[in-house]
Amino acid sequence: MKVQRILANVATPDPARAATFYQQVLGLDLLMDHGWIQTYGSQAQMTVQLSFASEGGSDAPLPDLSIEVDDVDAALERMRAAGFAIEYGPADEPWGVRRFYVRDPFGKLVNILAHI
Repeated sequence: MKVQRILANVATPDPARAATFYQQVLGLDLLMDHGWIQTYGSQAQMTVQLSFASEGGSDAPLPDLSIEVDDVDAALERMRAAGFAIEYGPADEPWGVRRFYVRDPFGKLVNILAHI
């Protein structure tokens, strides 16, 4: 048996609110829309990972999601331009990532990162 994919499910009464943050700002594709569920993602090959942690590192809280991007500073500019408040960072962490935290429209704390 081989795991084919892992999905994160976020409970919300209004799935369409995800469009600005995940589609317009982060550039993910709307892969499925049944009204009651919308799935955003990419057709590109991605690594499947699950992390289990007691804290977020550098005295930061544990984020709900981590999203790796190719240009963290461009993502930061797009988040700010869209009006999302940055809650941590940007920071170059001692374990080799540059990252910032932002809350999505559902209150989830999202770690946006790139390896440096």
